[in-house]
Amino acid sequence: MLLERAFRAEALVLPDHWRKPVIALAAAWAGLILLFATDWAAMAGQWWNSSTYTHVLLVPAILGWLVWQRWPQLQLLHPQPWWPGLALLVWALLFWVLGAFSGLDLARQLGAVAVLVAVTLAMLGPKAGAALAFPLFYMIFLVPMGDELIAPLQLITAHITIALVHLTHIPALIDGVFINTPAGLFEVAEACSGVKFLIAMVAFGVLVCGVCFATRPRRAAFMGLAIALPILANGVRAWGTIFIAQYKGAEAATGIDHVIYGWFFFAFVISLLIAMGWRFFDRAPDAVLVDVAGIETSPLLTRLEGLRIGQGRALALIAVLALIAQGWAYAADRLSASLAGQIFLPEVPGWHRVDYKPRTPWQPRAGGANHRLLGSYADSKGHEVDVFYALYSGQSDGREAGGFGQGALTPDTPWSWLAPGPEVVDARTDRLLSRSGTERLAETRYRTGTLLTGSNIRLKLANIADRLLLRARPTMLLILSAEKRGPAPREQSPEQSIAAFRQSAAPLDAWMDHIGGVR
Repeated sequence: MLLERAFRAEALVLPDHWRKPVIALAAAWAGLILLFATDWAAMAGQWWNSSTYTHVLLVPAILGWLVWQRWPQLQLLHPQPWWPGLALLVWALLFWVLGAFSGLDLARQLGAVAVLVAVTLAMLGPKAGAALAFPLFYMIFLVPMGDELIAPLQLITAHITIALVHLTHIPALIDGVFINTPAGLFEVAEACSGVKFLIAMVAFGVLVCGVCFATRPRRAAFMGLAIALPILANGVRAWGTIFIAQYKGAEAATGIDHVIYGWFFFAFVISLLIAMGWRFFDRAPDAVLVDVAGIETSPLLTRLEGLRIGQGRALALIAVLALIAQGWAYAADRLSASLAGQIFLPEVPGWHRVDYKPRTPWQPRAGGANHRLLGSYADSKGHEVDVFYALYSGQSDGREAGGFGQGALTPDTPWSWLAPGPEVVDARTDRLLSRSGTERLAETRYRTGTLLTGSNIRLKLANIADRLLLRARPTMLLILSAEKRGPAPREQSPEQSIAAFRQSAAPLDAWMDHIGGVR
């Protein structure tokens, strides 16, 4: 026992050749986390408050454990400050800047984590970096990402569910993410998409691949299973809810589903995954994880190690580069185009303004917009279209035309996303459904400079270009929308109504510019 304690105490003492590099690295990390505190605070808030990302709270401890596993071999290496690591830092900072310019939190947060990885390589050098390759890679799971998968996972889950429902001879119809059965109408909502379990399972799968497998084919097979299993299991869970509802009622099925979903589902899936992969683990529990001899004798790593830089100079350059990135983002955040004091929805040939009276209250969100307009148009053929227009003097955090929760479908309202709408040039289309059963089609377009698009990505790229050049240009959001009103003879489909309005107002890019007084 005394010998064991003495060994552990000895292991905690840094060797002389590691002491200064570790202290310098710790100082650099502390300074950068403080400088990018907004991004780290946003990530920590999601770890703590979002059930999708609570597993990330374990990642820092996992990272410490992965380094501790490698520490006996790391002590045999001699870390050296390395100037190519500063080049990697420039790229990481540029990625963060692009995220800040686009208002894309995911890119900002990835950049903030990549900065720490690059600084680790800059302060410890390529050989220590090679020994720490897996822990440095695993740091990507500090970033809360995966919400972009919710919509496609909803559709996948809905199709798996309806297939199982029909297989068990339950009569049902599917429309987008809604499944209509004799027991009631079921929605594969965002919370039922299975994204939280898929994200956690990917993080777990990568960890197992790094610790328990030595060969790439087995790692690839296990990761494929780690991705497919939670998706399939989530479809089975959704089917089980519908199946139970046929015999116990929808309320009882929902209560059972919440218990299964919250307490047993993930534990069952992760146990099943381990059971299926256990016999194929090909790395011994006591295997050495770092090939020190291979690293020390590698000609490539030895050549790269010669590209050294002084420790003080490296720390100074890290500080200068980080401050330049922050200053650039600060200047871009304050870009603001000159706008008219007031704007109006114009006349459209063949159409007249009518009172805005939707069957179910609907109002898009445009947080941070300088101007917002919402009105209705009708023509003599029975077409009726709702028009929402928002004008921004610039794009930054809190005023993003394509930001999360902005646009036609806003969170915490009676509306749910049903399915993609018909394909339309230069527009994104969505079918929405209210709790009262009202269906609505929405066409979304963005406009900035000469760009007219329905793609949030193309909008972000255009905004990035403006902010890189510190060029102030307004951004516009246009949503043409119509309700599905029924089979009455004079009532038109939403697609027909919006198409008719679009033709009368064309070209829409000039029409949007005219409303905002841009041209």
